Amino acid sequence: MTTVSTADTAVFDRRESEARSYCRSFPVVFSSASNATLRTSDGREYTDFLAGCSTLNYGHNDPDMKAALIDYISADGVAHGLDMFTEAKAAFIETFERLVLEPRRMDHKIMFTGPTGTNAVEAALKLARKVTGRQTIIAFTNGFHGMTLGALSATGNAGKREGAGAPLSGTARMPYEGAFGADADTLAQIEMLLDNPSSGIDAPAAFIVEPVQGEGGLNAASKTWMQGIARIARKHGALLIVDDIQAGIGRTGSFFSFDDFGIVPDMIPMAKSLSGMGLPFAALLIRPELDIWKPAEHNGTFRGNNHAFVTARVALEKFWSDDSFARTVREKGAFLEKRLDAMRALLLPGATLKGRGMMRGIDVGSGELASDICAECFRKGLIIETSGAHDEVVKVLAPLTIPMDQFAAGLDILENAVSVCAAPLSAAAE
Repeated sequence: MTTVSTADTAVFDRRESEARSYCRSFPVVFSSASNATLRTSDGREYTDFLAGCSTLNYGHNDPDMKAALIDYISADGVAHGLDMFTEAKAAFIETFERLVLEPRRMDHKIMFTGPTGTNAVEAALKLARKVTGRQTIIAFTNGFHGMTLGALSATGNAGKREGAGAPLSGTARMPYEGAFGADADTLAQIEMLLDNPSSGIDAPAAFIVEPVQGEGGLNAASKTWMQGIARIARKHGALLIVDDIQAGIGRTGSFFSFDDFGIVPDMIPMAKSLSGMGLPFAALLIRPELDIWKPAEHNGTFRGNNHAFVTARVALEKFWSDDSFARTVREKGAFLEKRLDAMRALLLPGATLKGRGMMRGIDVGSGELASDICAECFRKGLIIETSGAHDEVVKVLAPLTIPMDQFAAGLDILENAVSVCAAPLSAAAE
């Protein structure tokens, strides 16, 4: 079998599309990975604080998921079945029902869409319009919901939107909590606009919102604000779509990032860590009375990834049968907050802590500085990326299963990088 050495990236430069992105920040060839460690073919090791943008909440190649998948494949288990009934699908649905839905008294249906989060978002937007007979979707500043046209219309980032090549319509943009500063009451502003028949905003079909904006700068909504959005949506006959693709499945310390908010979304797009092992898998949770799809009215060839059903079931049973895993995640989140808060002292005044739980970062004030910090981390063996409108947030998305000693060592690398990169700025300010 032909292999590519760590040093040989020429094949990618020669043949892979210019659309590639993360590999530009981390120009090495990885060969293996386990939990929070990535390895190159020449033996170098990197601690992973990216985790597939929260696709690897349980780390790389969890041994129990790996064993279950190997056993399933070895027994010639069905790999692809469109949306036909399979034992693997039944086992996943029953486990999800028992460990996720029933404890929360949720009666949502599970719709298996295409393999990525944007497919689940597209389904949610289509269904909201079908149910309400309305067209307008309320989305928020700094939001990110995917790269297909419907999801992209709800995405705020101009750089992403420019690639559409077609008008992105059907969305009205509203300010997220804190978008105009801590003192601005964005709930009141939103309500005033929707109450005003001359605002130019048509009656909305749905609100789509992230409890923590993963790509938009780790802006974290408060319980009060999320409850306010839910109330405004109900008042105006709109559905509430909570995009939990990046912030969900344990990332903030509970299965859903809104678990403690006292809201019940009408629809919940899920993906990323849903498979447990980084396999393509997305779903949309739908309140039963809204499930008015006709057969095959929304579908996708890869909506029945049975390999993902297998690993997702194991992930639920291993990590969500009781509260012990969530407790550990919350402890790690508190540790991360303390460490990042201490790092702010190494930066110029104005650096702020962002996010919630194990979805945290520091707004360092400029994309250039944040990128320099991430590059210095990579040189020292840490994979970490940026977030925000100007890439100004250094974003920590370590696997939730990372051992504490490795987590602390990774944060030491980050702290050193912050110190090294901020030193010239501090000297210039004196």
